[in-house]
Amino acid sequence: MTVASDPEVYDVAVIGGGPAGLSAALNLVRARRRVLLLDSNRPRNSATLLAHGFLTRDGISPLELRKLGREEVLRYDGAEHRMTIVESVTRVDAGFELACSMRNKQSTAVARTILVATGLHETLPEIAGLRAFYGTAFHSCIECDGYDKRDQRLAVIGEYPDLAERALFLTQWSNDLVVFTNGSDVVTLLEEEALDSRGIRVDRRAIAEVVGGRDGVTGLRLDDGEIADVVGGFVRPGWSSELDYLEGLAADLDADGLLVSDGHGRTTAAGVYVAGESAAPGPQQLIVAAGSGAKTATTINRDLVGGIGDLADAVQ
Repeated sequence: MTVASDPEVYDVAVIGGGPAGLSAALNLVRARRRVLLLDSNRPRNSATLLAHGFLTRDGISPLELRKLGREEVLRYDGAEHRMTIVESVTRVDAGFELACSMRNKQSTAVARTILVATGLHETLPEIAGLRAFYGTAFHSCIECDGYDKRDQRLAVIGEYPDLAERALFLTQWSNDLVVFTNGSDVVTLLEEEALDSRGIRVDRRAIAEVVGGRDGVTGLRLDDGEIADVVGGFVRPGWSSELDYLEGLAADLDADGLLVSDGHGRTTAAGVYVAGESAAPGPQQLIVAAGSGAKTATTINRDLVGGIGDLADAVQ
């Protein structure tokens, strides 16, 4: 049974309306919780035309998936949705007060617990034309889009130490690969030798621009003017969690700026939970994020119910 709460206080405020947040909200509202879903509708995969690997929804637009998810959540009594950005969260007697803003419209809400599912922000390498082809010819999620790039001549672009590992993983879908470090020194000589043994060349030159037009990508123009013959590929963006709105809640972050959790969605701050990409390991497939949301929802509901020990203490 749901613990009675003040009509103005939500059981859970879910911050973020991607697969993790929507899945959590759906499971919580089905647990008869009063749930407030707060979302700016600005996902990091907004440039992606089609999402893959989500059972029964393979090939769906990510924006359409979010739309369908919101509709499912809002069919239930106790669910409410606000299109807004959470600016700050502070502790109050009832739990947490959230200050929100969207297009100069201010609002507040109070919830007993909060679930952080705001995901990550992507920063692409500064290469002219890359943004125009991101989501069509170039992608970041190999598991999501590798199949659709199978057996093509592909570039693997990045400026992070996991670049060689990503290139090796991509060989499951194509062996016609070139690794571009874009002028950075992120592939060791040992890694280069290992990639070369698999027929993968490493090019350490900086990339000036992506060459292409309406018919797609025709190559990469390097700083020295040479054009590398590729038709697309995968790029390793930079990711940031942007969790400044939680400042003051004393929730621990790891070295990557992601929320530390106990494996069940509880952070180190009481009443603050996390699901999806805001916690380690970070970027995930949509279906994995959705599963994370469902798992954390169960944790939240059980914590709100309390245990036998809590009940025994209350009656003494």
